[in-house]
Amino acid sequence: MYASTTTASKTIQQQVLRIISKRKAIKARRLRIGSDLSRELGFDTVDVVDIILELERNFHIVIPDEVPLTTVGDFVNYVATHTPTTAQAA
Repeated sequence: MYASTTTASKTIQQQVLRIISKRKAIKARRLRIGSDLSRELGFDTVDVVDIILELERNFHIVIPDEVPLTTVGDFVNYVATHTPTTAQAA
């Protein structure tokens, strides 16, 4: 079964959506994985940098400048694939 992976990914996704939505006071429900942060949601470079810094702090990861992050899904996928798993689900 993939329940533990799915649960971990779902939790990461919820946290990433919360961080992104907080930046512009957008309801997390309004965010879609395919939403482009700058074109559809009006985020500027400073907003994106602040989101990256917040994600780095929360998930204890480093997001290099050259990583292309334009959609909500880009952030979710990067964090999900680079966050160290500290505990295994029972």
